[in-house]
Amino acid sequence: MALRKGQKVEVFRRSGDESWEPYMDKFIGRHGIITDPDTSINDPESLVEVSLDGMGTHRLPQDCLRVLDA
Repeated sequence: MALRKGQKVEVFRRSGDESWEPYMDKFIGRHGIITDPDTSINDPESLVEVSLDGMGTHRLPQDCLRVLDA
């Protein structure tokens, strides 16, 4: 999945990535906006920066995110 800056996303599940921490479980179901997709790396395994509504900005694994329709 190619993520772009400004896309609206939802954290829809727990990630299988080793970088997932237990505190991140509270992010499930939250919506946010991609602020840094690391397009220079362009690696689907890399973390992306997401500004979550009411939760601040976090670097999250891509397998827990899904793009929301505009």
